[in-house]
Amino acid sequence: MIPRVQLVAHRGASALRPEHTLAAFELALEQGADALECDVRLTSDGHLVCVHDRTVNRTTGTTGVVSELTLAQLSELDFGGERGVVTLRTLVELALDHKAGLFIETKHPVRFAGRVETELVALLDEHGLAEQPTKDDSPVVVMSFSTRAVRRVRALAPSVPTVLLIDRMWPWLRAGAQPAFADYTGPGLSLLRADPGYVARAAAAGHGTYVWTVDDPEDIRFCRDIGVRWLATNDPAAARTALA
Repeated sequence: MIPRVQLVAHRGASALRPEHTLAAFELALEQGADALECDVRLTSDGHLVCVHDRTVNRTTGTTGVVSELTLAQLSELDFGGERGVVTLRTLVELALDHKAGLFIETKHPVRFAGRVETELVALLDEHGLAEQPTKDDSPVVVMSFSTRAVRRVRALAPSVPTVLLIDRMWPWLRAGAQPAFADYTGPGLSLLRADPGYVARAAAAGHGTYVWTVDDPEDIRFCRDIGVRWLATNDPAAARTALA
């Protein structure tokens, strides 16, 4: 039997609310998302905030580089009608309160380099999330396109599951085995459309697959049918309907 695919709200319910806002994350929880997904960056004064881009230009009515702004400055900006940036601390507490999973992507390259993962693991440790009995017990998963970032998380918090995100199928991943520093691979949808057998090969090697970012009902059912374990979507409610 194919396990039920877990729906991960990509930047919250971002098809219906501005991405990375509390409104988007809260709506995703109301829609029954199994987990929330966010991107994190460090502010100039060392706070982890949920912002995808290097700058705030696209998501606010102003300009600026996230790493050059303080949390206080980011808290004054309008993110799609919501004042202030969502901190990772706030999102972790929201996910814990709702017993939801949390998929955290660290963005690279950044000028803070490995400090991003150091601060992230420290925050997880503060909330009792940095050490888990087993990988399956962890409500938190850390992801990155950067192999160095994933390696750092593995070194700092060995029991926290990691995902190596990929936008191309590297030859050393084709057989389904994962590198020692990653628990799962996170291919984009186009990679699975080109090679749907990859998911079964990864499963045979003992690894689940996380796929991003899937909104079309036909694509959602395709991912379910080939055995994808986690599916990132911008509209969890519509994805759930597609799977019904």
